[in-house]
Amino acid sequence: MEITVIIGYVLVVVALFFGITVGSEGFDIGALANFWNAQSVFITIGGTFMVLLASFPFKAFTNIPKHLKMVFMKDKTDPQQYVEILVELSKEARRKGLLALEAKSAEIEDEFLRESVLRIVDAIEPDKLRLWFDQKLELIEMRNEEERKLYDFGAALGPAFGMIGTLIGLINMLKSMNLDGGAEKLGQDMSVALITTFYGSVLANVVFSPISNKVAIAQERDILIKELIIEGVVSIKEGENPKYIEEKLMNFVESSKQKKSEDGEGKKTRKKKKK
Repeated sequence: MEITVIIGYVLVVVALFFGITVGSEGFDIGALANFWNAQSVFITIGGTFMVLLASFPFKAFTNIPKHLKMVFMKDKTDPQQYVEILVELSKEARRKGLLALEAKSAEIEDEFLRESVLRIVDAIEPDKLRLWFDQKLELIEMRNEEERKLYDFGAALGPAFGMIGTLIGLINMLKSMNLDGGAEKLGQDMSVALITTFYGSVLANVVFSPISNKVAIAQERDILIKELIIEGVVSIKEGENPKYIEEKLMNFVESSKQKKSEDGEGKKTRKKKKK
């Protein structure tokens, strides 16, 4: 379990609860009722998800469980393990030749690594092999970006529908305004109209944006692992010394540790390797 996500959401709930219930007159648990309105929920949350359904294919929604796992579960992938596997494969290739790696690939669980090792056996020049990997990686990055669009669009729709709900509430309030009810009645109607804006802001900043950011971080780490695999595979194809391959791949391990320790830094553009 990713403890920082749990702590973050718990603190957000505490902050909102404190902000709603504690005022100049002290603690008032009844103030929570002021922030519940069924019509506002339907307009803001319902409207947002309905537009998302209209905007994206059904397949985009089937990825949500996978993305939630990225958000709430700790990534246990260890780049060091990939370095050890690739170094062992390079030693095997030196002893028995590249064709011996075809049998070794059957023991590899990681699908991308297994496919990459099989590419070593093919009679492809290292330059062309690297080009093929670069194209594959670009397609993976494009797919990752497409998957995150669902959450980025949801973050934009939440406040938009919050404003739509506010406008609907204000129109209805003004249309049925009765000054005989006094300022108290007018204040109640105004607060109901503004609740949708509150819901929209919470939906965007507490739900969609954090999910998008955490998924982006997990995907960046996955891309880094794939870059490590590609560098190792191409190095084996070029017949480089296993010790040199290990030293080169350890740079990716250090980079992975650095990325893991960073706090929500923006996505970095992957540098293309020289051919």
